[in-house]
Amino acid sequence: MERQTVAMKAFVKALIPVCLLLGAATGRGEVIDRIVAIVNEDAITLSELNEAIEPYAKKIRDAFYGPEEERMMLFKVREDILNKMIDQTLTDQESQRLGISVLENDVDQRLEKIKSEKFLTEEDLQKALAAEGYTLEEYRKKMKEQMLRIKLINVEVKSKIAIIEEEMRDDYDKHKEAYQEKKKYHLRTILIKVPDLATAEQKEDALTRMKAIVEELKAGTAFDELAKQYSDDITAKEGGDLGLFSLEELSSQFRETVRWMKDGEISPVLETPQGYQLLMLQEGQHTPGKTFKEAKIEIEERLFRKLVDEKYAEWLQGLRKRSYIKIIQ
Repeated sequence: MERQTVAMKAFVKALIPVCLLLGAATGRGEVIDRIVAIVNEDAITLSELNEAIEPYAKKIRDAFYGPEEERMMLFKVREDILNKMIDQTLTDQESQRLGISVLENDVDQRLEKIKSEKFLTEEDLQKALAAEGYTLEEYRKKMKEQMLRIKLINVEVKSKIAIIEEEMRDDYDKHKEAYQEKKKYHLRTILIKVPDLATAEQKEDALTRMKAIVEELKAGTAFDELAKQYSDDITAKEGGDLGLFSLEELSSQFRETVRWMKDGEISPVLETPQGYQLLMLQEGQHTPGKTFKEAKIEIEERLFRKLVDEKYAEWLQGLRKRSYIKIIQ
C-alpha cells in the first residue's frame, strides 16, 4: 500500500508540468510529453529518454541498416538507455539520502586535469567531443554523474573490499606475459580527414593534399612541422605526437605497418576510417619486465577496480529490489 502511495505521488508530481504543456503551443490539446518510468518518488519522461537516446539513434540511422535491423537496434538502445536512466535515478536518490554531492568546481578541476594529461586546449576538447556527438555541457553533466557515482561507491562499496596477497600473486602468475619485457613504439601522425559519406571528388581532394605533404617530407621538411601545419588530428598542435604504444594496443592496420618500421621511418599513406593518414616511428623503446614486487601496486589497483565494479553491480541490483520501479510502455 505504501509503495502504491509513493508511486501515485510520483505520477501526480510528474503529471502536473506535463498537463500544463497540453495544448500550450498549438491550442489543440496535444500531449507533447509523457511518463515512461516511475522510480520511487521520481519520474522519467519521454522527452528525457529521447534526448538521451538521440546520439546513439543518429549513429544507427547514419549506418544505413535495413529497416527491420534498424528497428530492432533502436528498440534495444531504448531499453538499455532507459535502464541506465533508472539506475542513475536510483544512485542520485541514494546520494541525496547520504548527503553526497559533487561541486561544479570539482568538475572544473577534473576537466582541467584531463586537458593537461591529453595536452588539449578548450577548443581541442570541444572538437573531440563534437566528433563523438556531445557538447561540452553534456560532457560536464556525464562527468558530474560519474564523479557522484565514484563517491557513492567509496561510501557504499569500497569500504567492504579487501585484496589479499595470495590473490595478487595468483593474478601475476596467470598474466606473466603482461609483465615481460616489451617494445613500445613512439608514434607521430598526420591525418587528412575524409567526411562521412564523402563523394569521390572529396576523397580525391583529400588524397591530393596528402600526396603534397608526402612530397614536402621527401624534400626534407620535418614531420612535426607538417603535422602542425596540415594535420586534422587533435594532436596537430603537438606535432602529431600520439605517444607510446605496444603493438597490442594498435589497430590491426597500424600494427602490421608499425611492426616493420625502423626509427625515423614514415609509413606509406594509409586509408583509415578517419581519412588518409601517415605514421612516423619516432623511436622504438624497450620497456623492462616487472617482478611481482614491482607489479604489486598495479595488480592491486586493477583487481580493486574489478571488484568495485562487481560489488557495485550487486549493490545496485539490491537497490533495485528495494525500490519501486514501474516502466510504462
